[in-house]
Amino acid sequence: MYLIVNIIGLVVFLSLGVLFSKNRQQIKWKSVGIMVVFNLVLAWFLTSFPIGRSIVAGASAGFNQLVQVAYQGIAFALADWVDVKSMNFVTSSLLPILMIIPLFDILTYVGILPWIIKWIGRGLSKLTGQPKFESFFAVEMMFLGNTEALAVSSLQLQQMKAERNLTLAMMSMSCVTASIIGAYTSLMPGQFILTAIPINVINAIIITNMLNPVTVTPEEDTIATMAGSGSSASAQDVGSGSETLAEATVAEDEVPTREPFFSFLGDSILNAGKLVLIITANVIAFVALAALVDKLLGIINPWLTLEHILGIVMFPFAWLTGLNVHDAFEFAQYMGTKLVTNEFVVMGKVTGTINQFAPHYKAVLTVFLTSFANFSTVGMIIGCFKGLVNRQKNDVVAKNVGYLLLSGILVSLVSAATVGLFVW
Repeated sequence: MYLIVNIIGLVVFLSLGVLFSKNRQQIKWKSVGIMVVFNLVLAWFLTSFPIGRSIVAGASAGFNQLVQVAYQGIAFALADWVDVKSMNFVTSSLLPILMIIPLFDILTYVGILPWIIKWIGRGLSKLTGQPKFESFFAVEMMFLGNTEALAVSSLQLQQMKAERNLTLAMMSMSCVTASIIGAYTSLMPGQFILTAIPINVINAIIITNMLNPVTVTPEEDTIATMAGSGSSASAQDVGSGSETLAEATVAEDEVPTREPFFSFLGDSILNAGKLVLIITANVIAFVALAALVDKLLGIINPWLTLEHILGIVMFPFAWLTGLNVHDAFEFAQYMGTKLVTNEFVVMGKVTGTINQFAPHYKAVLTVFLTSFANFSTVGMIIGCFKGLVNRQKNDVVAKNVGYLLLSGILVSLVSAATVGLFVW
């Protein structure tokens, strides 16, 4: 029975994308169909086949090893924080970022990460039939994060029409950052975290294709290239068949500028430290503010809490992922809390008990949480666009806040329902 509900839920979530579409007649149904089938096959492969599970388990073990290596640096400076049976949230999940972010930045500096993004993006474009840059951006944000991917794509954003800018803003709601996956896997089941990431990439393209279908002519389907990792963008449009992604394009008599390695590494470490402080501050503030709201609501009725209210609102969607009523109500509260605060708040709440959950519940909850889709992300994206594009394009994004939130929620629901089909 619950499997049937899960299937119905997946159809309902996709149908909501069609229902709220800005222009249903322009939806590329063939492309959507191909991507839906591909995602189902991918989820089936990663969760149901020994080789697929081995790939995911191997990747999860790799990120866990990175975290363990990071603990050596933490122990050197803060031994009392590491050598305990139960480490605090900052030590176990956030401080490893100080090592992992510089590692990914080094891979970018030497050109390995841009090369991976380029070829995966090309393959995704051919598979899905989507414009080149949208496919490239879907992969780019998976590794770099939303604001980072937008920042390095500033020239492209300035050249594209406002409607395509909105598509990228909507896609940005569903990303994660590769350098933060280690923090996720220390809190939640790593196999489902790493399954969710590629599933989210495809679903971000599917949902935005439905909600905001945009016709892109061959003349518009170009990709602006950017000068070296970490340096300022200087680019040109490159026609079909000769595009290069995140690579330097310079004249023969020019010498490409490149920041010295240790200066680049120093900036990367400082940025990692800022990110740790930002996440820590957000988690403390959001948890405290949520507790304050609960206190105020409790004056009206002791049962009335933010989680209960959100649980009621999100319950139908949670139940449609194939859960029993009790688990669905609990899941709905976690969904609402994640949207109002962020994924780390919910992960911190369930990390000690999630391994006791039923396999299906564990899978859908973990997949739903694996994204930056929340209210604060909307503000980050709008602020980023305000600094990157002209007022007219920024206004188009700012006027569609509802679509940004809807896109993030639908991608998370579709991903959770897709993976949930194969985990019971």
